[in-house]
Order: sequence, then C-alpha cells, then structure tokens
Amino acid sequence: MLAVFDKSVAKSPEALQSPNNDGAVSALKDGFLAQHFSSAHSGSVTINLGSSGFLAYSSERQNPLLPRLFAVVDDIFCMFQGHIENVAHLKQQYGLNKTANEVIIVIEAYRTLRDRGPYPPDQVVKDIHGKFAFVLYDSASKSAFLASDVDGSVPFFWGTDSEGHLVLSDDADIVKQGCGKSFAPFPKGCFFTSSGGLRSFEHPRNELKPVPRVDSSGEVCGANFKVDSESKKVDSGMPRVGSAANWSQHY
Repeated sequence: MLAVFDKSVAKSPEALQSPNNDGAVSALKDGFLAQHFSSAHSGSVTINLGSSGFLAYSSERQNPLLPRLFAVVDDIFCMFQGHIENVAHLKQQYGLNKTANEVIIVIEAYRTLRDRGPYPPDQVVKDIHGKFAFVLYDSASKSAFLASDVDGSVPFFWGTDSEGHLVLSDDADIVKQGCGKSFAPFPKGCFFTSSGGLRSFEHPRNELKPVPRVDSSGEVCGANFKVDSESKKVDSGMPRVGSAANWSQHY
C-alpha cells in the first residue's frame, strides 16, 4: 500500500527531513510515485484524492497472515494491513454486522471519533488488539489518520519528499524513491492525525522525542521517535458536547 498526502493535509515532522538529502523528489509531481508503484505492483489500483494526494493499493505479494484490505464508506477511504484479534468485541462495540472485516471496523471507529464519541483517539486505537497498520483519509474534512500496533508487526514506513509532502507505505523501497534518506519506520504503538500530529497511544500524556536515525554509511536517515518519560503533553480539553467541531479539529 502507498499513500502520499499533500502537506496541507498531513504535515510531516521536521525531524524526518534529513540534511543534504539530494535523493528526495516531488512524490506528487506528474504522478511520479504513483507510476513507480504501479510498475512495481501489477494490478494495483490508484485513488486520486485531488489536491490532497493519492492512495495506491495492491493485493499481490502479500503475507496471508497479514492481508491487505481496502474500503470506502461515506467519503472515508481506508487501507488496512494485518489482523485484529478482538474482531467480535469491536463489532459489538460499534454495532457492526457479522460480515464486517478489519478495515470496516477501523472506518467505523474513526467515524465514531469524528462524531464526538465518548473516548479519545488514543483509547480507540489502543482498543484494537492485534498486528496492524492502517492509513485512513476523510475527504469531507480533508484529514488523515494512521496508526501502527504496539510491536510494529506490519512493515510500515513514512517519509517526507522534497516538497514536504508525507509519504507512507509498507514498502521501504517505494518510500526511498520519493524521500531519499528522509524516511524511517513508522513509530510502533503510535498514531498520527492531521491536526494533532504524532502521538503514542500507549503513553498519550507523554511527548515523543525524535532520535536521529543513522544508516550503515554513517549518514542521518530520518528519525526514530521515542516516548519522552520526562515531558507531558498539555490536555487539549477536547469538548464532547455543544456546537464544537468534530474531534479531528482538536487532535
């Protein structure tokens, strides 16, 4: 799977940008990265999100234990890879029918949050037990939501291209094509939202500290993000009642 979001939708962390990164290109210009993905994955499907970017999906060469799924529900697009262990519980929690699969569960969880559900985003992601990574785009609010499980069980990488757009994929080589050395594995146990940036769902009160990532040649190659036990986030005080906007405007 591959997603490229314009920087107006998802601003990549500055720490991902490596100095002297001559290998980065514009992932969106002339459909460069979408074409590269299509040539590397026969039978792939690309979804044009207009000025917001694009999503690309392929079912070939996938791990049968960590399958890829794609769905669109009410202008919410989601790519999911992995396996959720507590599917039955989550179906009941969100009032879904028996045929709902993992990607539908993630979409419904997001929709519940967007419409001011009773739990903060970190708790909703934490309630998903299993091995997973997902990328979700809400075309109504032009916002992105992505996450990886606590063990980083599914290969999932992110980076920033030459124009500061966010690139995400389960294929490290695809990310390198667009981002050069400005990429890294997506932090395990974390989620990212357009308005709130990167957060740990295991330690939502703590800040995340970037640690420069050095490759085998000794050059800085993006950054890893670690929970900073010394610092605490200020409670956003997200309103749940009244005329407040949806949660995605507060996180």
